[in-house]
Amino acid sequence: MPTTGTIVMVPPRVDTGWAEEVRRLARARNAVVLAHNYQLPEIQDVAHHTGDSLALSRVAADAEESTIVFCGVHFMAETAKILSPDKTVLIPDAAAGCSLADSINADQLREWKRQHPGAVVVSYVNTTAEVKAETDICCTSSNAVEVVESIPADREVLFLPDQFLGAHVRRVTGRANLRVWAGECHVHAGINGRELTARAAEDPEAELYIHPECGCATSALYLAGTGAVDWDRVKILSTGGMLAAARSTSARSVLVATEIGMLHQLRRAAPDVDFRAVNDQASCRYMKMITPEKLLRALREGRDEVRVDPVTARRARAAVQRMIAIGRPGGGE
Repeated sequence: MPTTGTIVMVPPRVDTGWAEEVRRLARARNAVVLAHNYQLPEIQDVAHHTGDSLALSRVAADAEESTIVFCGVHFMAETAKILSPDKTVLIPDAAAGCSLADSINADQLREWKRQHPGAVVVSYVNTTAEVKAETDICCTSSNAVEVVESIPADREVLFLPDQFLGAHVRRVTGRANLRVWAGECHVHAGINGRELTARAAEDPEAELYIHPECGCATSALYLAGTGAVDWDRVKILSTGGMLAAARSTSARSVLVATEIGMLHQLRRAAPDVDFRAVNDQASCRYMKMITPEKLLRALREGRDEVRVDPVTARRARAAVQRMIAIGRPGGGE
C-alpha cells in the first residue's frame, strides 16, 4: 500500500509481548490496526498505519483485510465504516467520544438549515454520521478553504462545527456570507494565546505549528504581525501538514499547538528537531481511552463493532465523496 503525506507506514516492529500478541491476533482475524496521531505512543507503534482520521479511513477502504480496528474516537471509526460499508469496523472502546463532534447533532443542523434556506452546508469530518448525512460537502482542516472557495460566492455557507477552523476559513477567504457554528474541541480550545505568546518569547527562533482548531491561531498571526515572530515561522497546519513540514524543516526547535499525542510522530519524522508542546496538558481523555488491554480485547472478542444505518451511511458518503472530488486532501484533521 503506498505511503501518503498523512500516513506513517509502521513496520512490524515488536518490542513487547503484548505487541506480538496484537500482531498475531490481527493476522488470525484478518484485521488491519489503524491508530490516530493522538493515540498513546505504544498504540501508535504497534499499529499497521498511523495518521489522521480521514487518511486512515481511506487506507481502510483500500485495505485487503476484512476487519478494521480503528484506534481513535467514535466518529473516526464511523467514517471508516461509511467508506468501507462491507467491512467489519471495530473500536477498542465504544465510549471514546469527541467533544467537537458532540457540539452539534442532526436535529440542530436541520433547524439551522431551516433558518438559512438555500445555504450550502460544509461539515468538518470531525462530525457524526448523522450530521454528515445532512451535509452538502465535508472538509478537512487542510482543505476547508478550498472546499469553501469551490462554492459560488453568492451562496450562503453554513460551516460547522468548529468555530476556530471556521474563523480561519473566513479570514483566508474574506467571505462575509460564511456562518460559523459555535462548536469547539475542548483540547484545542484550551491552548490559548497567552501560553503561545509566553512560549514564543522564550524561544523566538522556534517555528510555530498551529492547528486551526486551536484558540491561539489568531494570537499566532498577531505575533507575526507585530514582528515578535517572523511570518515564515508561523504555520497553520493540519496534523498531516505538520508531519510534512517536520520532514522538511531547517528549524532546530518547533512549538506545537495541538493534542500532545502528535509529538510522538513529529519526533519520529524529524528526530534532530526539538518539538515541544505549547500546552503540555493538551491531552484528549477520549483518545487516551484506547489502551493496549482494550486493543487486545477488541481483537480477541471482536468488540466493539461500529454500525451505521445504511441510509445514513449512503447520504454521509456522498458528502465525503463531494469533498474528495473537489481535490484530494493533503491531510485530514
